[in-house]
Amino acid sequence: LMPISSFSLKVLPQNHVLHWQLVALANYRAWLFFPEKSDELVINVDLHVDMSVINPFDFFLEEYAEKFPFSYDEQLQQDLAPYMKITERGPLLMDFVSNIDLKQQGSIEFLVALNKSVLDRVAYQIRHEPGVQSCEETLQTAIGSCRDSALLLMQIIRHLGLASRFVSGYLVQLRADEEALARGEGPTEDFSSLHAWSEVYIPGAGWIGLDPTSGLFAGEGHIPLACTPDPQSAAPVSGTTEPCQVVFSHENSVQRL
Repeated sequence: LMPISSFSLKVLPQNHVLHWQLVALANYRAWLFFPEKSDELVINVDLHVDMSVINPFDFFLEEYAEKFPFSYDEQLQQDLAPYMKITERGPLLMDFVSNIDLKQQGSIEFLVALNKSVLDRVAYQIRHEPGVQSCEETLQTAIGSCRDSALLLMQIIRHLGLASRFVSGYLVQLRADEEALARGEGPTEDFSSLHAWSEVYIPGAGWIGLDPTSGLFAGEGHIPLACTPDPQSAAPVSGTTEPCQVVFSHENSVQRL
């Protein structure tokens, strides 16, 4: 994970009660209560991150997990049960799973190919509508947001007998410091956005981040905020209000220090 040297949360209206909670899935949540009505809600997050390069393959695997397919031991299956729950079995999803090459192979090579297979099948699209598409809808349209592709990959992994979880957080992409290193690829400007991806549990390595919108393993630009068995528990903001008309907007920016 990226080392975060400082973090601040500023919320308007100023008249509010804030409690930080460590919830059941070991995620931190800011619980806010507003005693008075207001015509605005502003949530401003500022964090400083050391963007040192991370090798996403810097881990060891348990001997029995070096080759896929493999099975978790009984105790580990019990511990990971919430992350192995299959919720979708549509025909398009099952057809996708049935066409995955399950010959014995290196587990990491298998995950690289699996991640890329979702990238090749689903075109990325920014989607502002609430909620997450079903796997069937994503496969049928071959278009999805980051959260749609993350859910699809998560369900595919579970059908293969492995534990997977949904990750919500930030993605930071920086322009290469030297033009010669860029080779015409990568972002032309520093960029930050809300993002979602999947993680798979491999004994020895632990949770490994897979980003199906890029086909890459999660690296220094992926900053997780919440990891949950299903997307509904990982929403960046949730809560209740009286019926009202809403104008909503959000903005991410990145600045080098």
